[in-house]
Formats: sequence, structure tokens, C-alpha cells
Amino acid sequence: MSQTKVFFVFPGDINTRTGGYLYDKLIIEQLKKAGWDISLISLEGDYPFPDEAMRQSAARQLAAIPNDSLVIADGLAFSVLPELFQEHESRLRTIALIHHPLALETGLSDEQSAALKMSETEALRYAAHIITTSEHTAETLADFNVSNDRITVVFPGTAQAAVAVGSQSDIFNLICVATINERKGHAVLVKALKHIEHLPWQLSCAGSCDRDPDTYKDLVQLTEKLGLNDRIRYCGELNNEQLEIEYQRADLFVLASYYEGYGMVLDEAIARALPIVATSGGAIADTVPRDAGILTTPGDSEELANALQQFMEKEPIRESLRAGAANARKDLRSWSDAALQFDSVLKQYG
Repeated sequence: MSQTKVFFVFPGDINTRTGGYLYDKLIIEQLKKAGWDISLISLEGDYPFPDEAMRQSAARQLAAIPNDSLVIADGLAFSVLPELFQEHESRLRTIALIHHPLALETGLSDEQSAALKMSETEALRYAAHIITTSEHTAETLADFNVSNDRITVVFPGTAQAAVAVGSQSDIFNLICVATINERKGHAVLVKALKHIEHLPWQLSCAGSCDRDPDTYKDLVQLTEKLGLNDRIRYCGELNNEQLEIEYQRADLFVLASYYEGYGMVLDEAIARALPIVATSGGAIADTVPRDAGILTTPGDSEELANALQQFMEKEPIRESLRAGAANARKDLRSWSDAALQFDSVLKQYG
């Protein structure tokens, strides 16, 4: 196809190592390969809570986009700038990319949650179309007055990876890959591990410790209080090579999130044939293959501890979950497949 111009609007740095930004980045790379000419527009500021100066800056950047342009707007920015996208509704064709509704983020006050829901509901009125990354998120948008015919689900892809070799010892290596913030439930995981302190395990947590410093500080204090300092490592944000080393030495992937709009790290674990113990929060229940993982109630540390104990103490369960993960690994789709579906949506509006 001849190159068609698309403007991709997002807050901050596209190289930020979170699932949402990684999705954006890899979809952009694949769309460029398919012939789309994509211009990146990075909005500066503290999203999803931009101040007036940040809103004015975003207004100038959106106003500079030529008339009749095709725009993809990441929901982290789109959903909190309804007045701007209303202003440009008639001259821009905007597709909103919603990873998960902002109002469902853990740790918000009631007032913040209500304000975000009102803002997102309003903003979604001005999208020509909406792309979500899971069926769960698509269904959730009914609460934001969005009809199903305005939504296309484009599931993430997954890069191929080698099967994890594991610890090859009597100690179970657990890995959790998640930015440390309240929604990811690290404190629940630490409390669960305290319940099974008598079992041979160690945990590596890979993910930024800087984006929510208060939560990280509390987590470190909790780990010290429970006497688990020598068994839990907070590795911080790792590059691809460092992260692969952690994956390869792992025996089990764990995730205690209260909510996930999809949870791409779960597919990354499956790509390495790693069994999973996680919660059922948000789209996780639809993402983890039933025979590859054990799911627990979000926020329930005792239930999570029981699931981890089953994995460690019962070899038939371990072997069954490993076999399930290895089998599910064969069915993971590529990022090029994901981009093909994204491409088909763009062609309807480009």
C-alpha cells in the first residue's frame, strides 16, 4: 500500500517499560512495516492528571495536526482530554486505543475515580472508533455508554522465546514482572509468601520502582517487617537481556494484580512455557489458559498462598501446569498478526 499518514498521540516516553507502552510501540513498528507513515506526538506531563499548563501544551500539539488526519490516541491521554478531542472531532478522525478504563485503577480516591469515569465517558463520545486490547475491556466500556459496534478488540502479540530452563535445584524460583504500584498487588504477594515461609522459594520482582515511590517504600518496609529480605529481590526495571535471564531461571510466574486490562506479561510467561499463579482480576481470567495456571481472588493473600503451596508441594500439579503452558505456547499469536487486525481498522478510516 502507498504510505498513509497517521498521527499517534500518547503521553510521555514511548519506550516506557509497561505493558501499555510496549503494546503501542510494537504495534507502531509493525504498522510502519505495513506501509503506514506514523508521526509520534508525545504529550508532556503527569497523565492521567495533567494540570492546566499541560492541557494547553496538548491543545497546541493537537491543533498542529493537519485537517482530515487519521489519529490514534492512547487512552491514558485521550480519556482525560475530552474537551480537546471534542474541539477537533469534526476535522480529525480519531481512533481511541483503550488498554483499560482509567477509573478502574487501584488506589484512586472515590472522587478521582468518579472524575475519571466522567471524563472518559465524555471523551469516548468523540472517537470515530475504539480499539481495546481485550474482550473484557470492550465489555467494560458498556458502562461508559459505548456501544459494541464502535469497538474492535485487537489482542496483543507475543515475541517468540526459548523455553525456561528453571532453577534446576530444590529451590523454586518465582518471577513477577510488573511495575511496582498499588494495582499490581505486590504487597498481597509478599504476605502470601510469608504464609509459606517454610517452603523453599525465592522471588525476583522485575519492574520499575520509581513510578510510585510511596508504594515501593511501603513494600520494602513490609518485606523487612516480615523478615523476607533475603528471599525477595526488587530488581527494578530490567532491559530485555537482563529480563530474559530472570525468565530463564524461573520455575513459576506469579502476578497478584487487582486488575489487568489484558496482562501481556502472562503471554510472555507462556511463551517460555512457564506455569502461572495469578489472580483473576480484570482480563486475567481470559488471558491465562485454564490448564496452564491457577487463579485466585484479587487481594486474598491466603488463597494466593494456598495456590503457591499446591504448586510447590504437589508434583502432579506442577507437571500438569507445565504441560499446559507448553501446549498453550504453540497458540500464541505474533505481533504481525496483531498489526494486521489493527491495520484493517485503520483502513476503514484512513
